Amino acid sequence: MSTGLGSDPDRHQQAYIGRPTREVRFKRRDAITYEARLVRWIFLICALLSILTTLAIVISLIIQAYGFFDSVSILEFLTGSRWSPLLKPNSYGVLPLVSGTLLISAIAAFVALPVGLGTAIFLSEYAPNIVRRVVKPTLEILAGIPTVVYGYFALTFVTPVLQVVFPDMLIFNALSAGLVMGIMIIPMISSLSEDAMMSVPQSLRQGAYALGATKLEVSLRVVVPSALSGLVAAFILALSRAIGAT
Repeated sequence: MSTGLGSDPDRHQQAYIGRPTREVRFKRRDAITYEARLVRWIFLICALLSILTTLAIVISLIIQAYGFFDSVSILEFLTGSRWSPLLKPNSYGVLPLVSGTLLISAIAAFVALPVGLGTAIFLSEYAPNIVRRVVKPTLEILAGIPTVVYGYFALTFVTPVLQVVFPDMLIFNALSAGLVMGIMIIPMISSLSEDAMMSVPQSLRQGAYALGATKLEVSLRVVVPSALSGLVAAFILALSRAIGAT
């Protein structure tokens, strides 16, 4: 009859047999080290490619700008009120481009910021989960529509509708472009703002409700101030896209 003491060597021997040998462990460690080095070099190459691409773009712009300002004075470029690079006499004043961009961006911000913020508040505080699961992916899809599609929509639909209200309106106008730019950036503002609001701790909401606050008061006085940094980032990104699109 075997005792517990007599069976211990057998158990130790079986456990030792199941362990990998020192050579196998060294091979595994070498393989892990090699993979780590390979991944590190891949990431380093990706980072260097990004830096080199940015430097190449900057160098190309500097070279092209040097050739341009060799024939056009900087003062004329910055203070000129007419942009006509093709028609004679050639004019290269950038003020009409800057003023048009700022005007269209202001109209887009006036349209998109309140609508996008309201949509984000609804999704984060009021909408049921089933509605949020449907609306949020739809907004993210809309945010990926190319700008040229919105431009075509403004030219073929929005402008004719505005010309019914304002008969003297030209086909190329800032109001139509600003309205469509606002519609374009609403999904981006609402999606990013909703993410920022959802990251607010639930304990802040519960504390406000415990003090007798209504859902509207919690949304406007607790959630929105707590997510202010994310909301500002969403507004800046959306306005950057609107400015770049114009």
